[in-house]
Amino acid sequence: MGEEILSSQFTDADYETYYHKLDQETEVLRSMFDNQQFNQSSAMCGIEQEAWITNKTHYPMPENQYLLDQMQSDLLSPELALFNIELNTTPQHLASQGLSNMHRELSSLWQECEEKLQQKKLLLHMVGILPTVRDDELILENMSRMNRYQALNEQVLKSRKGKPLKLNIVGKEHLKSEHLDVMLESAATSFQIHRQVPAELSARYYNAAILISGFMVALSANSPFLFGRQLWDETRIPLFEQAVEVGGYGDAAHGPIRRVTFGSDYAKNSVFECFEENLAHYPVLLPVALKEKDNRLPHLRMHNGTIWRWNRPLIGFDENDNPHVRIEHRVVSAGPTVTDEIANAVFFYGLQEYFASLPEAPEISLTFSDSKNNFYAAAQHGLNTTIRWLDGKKHPITSLLSTELVKNACEGLAMLEVDRNVIKEYMEIVEARIAKKQTGAEWQKAIVNKYGKDMEQLAAKYWELQKTGNPVHDWSIT
Repeated sequence: MGEEILSSQFTDADYETYYHKLDQETEVLRSMFDNQQFNQSSAMCGIEQEAWITNKTHYPMPENQYLLDQMQSDLLSPELALFNIELNTTPQHLASQGLSNMHRELSSLWQECEEKLQQKKLLLHMVGILPTVRDDELILENMSRMNRYQALNEQVLKSRKGKPLKLNIVGKEHLKSEHLDVMLESAATSFQIHRQVPAELSARYYNAAILISGFMVALSANSPFLFGRQLWDETRIPLFEQAVEVGGYGDAAHGPIRRVTFGSDYAKNSVFECFEENLAHYPVLLPVALKEKDNRLPHLRMHNGTIWRWNRPLIGFDENDNPHVRIEHRVVSAGPTVTDEIANAVFFYGLQEYFASLPEAPEISLTFSDSKNNFYAAAQHGLNTTIRWLDGKKHPITSLLSTELVKNACEGLAMLEVDRNVIKEYMEIVEARIAKKQTGAEWQKAIVNKYGKDMEQLAAKYWELQKTGNPVHDWSIT
């Protein structure tokens, strides 16, 4: 989905041709799983960092092309809106110092971007939803000038038969809005965590990511405000789901499952089941003519890129065309600092490894519906929620985090042979955030409670503390 396309106009024949190739490539992927044709290299990881470009008063500025031109880096790519940008890191081995290397690389790239933007008196923010973003800025004039975004917008509206996208979020306050385009999606920025996993154990790793999603979204919550309304601790979750709302049981002609989704169930044997579901239940959204070699499954991968599971299985290829399986964990908000984000990634990698490696699959003890309910409750209430856990009982999420999950994550990281000093450094950050119950969302709410709803002031205070690099649990409410 990250690649540019040649056109945004499609014919019926384009859909037929694309679906035929998608069907063929799905069968090729089935054979890859059946015959164990995947790369068996050691655990690799990577991240995607979405960010906001703003002016000196912290309002969005449509200047991502300026930054792309200045940086000339393959590690940067445009996002849907001209005021968003994506930073990437090169893949790293999880073992030893890999996570520290990833931290250094992202910090360096971020600093370079900041320096280029300063030449034009612009700033860079990492936050799930920029407090100052206004509804009237989420318009087509601020869409990045790429065919793939124009096509996405046109096809989503076509799938909805021209009906507007309706935003309706009930939290501490209530927000309703309507849009005739997909630009609402650009108000949500995330920190996406990738992990290459053994194909034969892909179901275990995928299910583990689902199982721990409630903990991850609560621990990283950083989006309590949208258009000046206090909504969920991680408002980015309902915002993104409603910004590209296509499909659903109430609109069965367009597929029974929504395209932005927590998923329909755990995987039973492998993540190939997700690609079967893609073929069976998700109509082709972008039937583009692709030039990539057929043995790299380009149509299957493009189609998968138009289905936004919060935990999304991916198929990738190395320079020798060897395939691998990755799990993309999409629930974590951007920010507040690179240090916080890497700590979130470290926690995720450790927990996923721990639960995927247990002798008995833990998902047997927690229904998928309970995992899903945990996720949405945690997105709404953050560290103040209670969730159902493996013993069948409900617990305060902070109690589980402090008494069990931190220990579990440390064990998982040790299994991955992460350097013990790296484990100690980042897990101490996670533990301090839990002990103080201060996420980015809690800090933002505390500032508003103290000073009132001045979103420009909130963004300014946030940016000043983000610039220090100190993790959010050390941020003062002043």
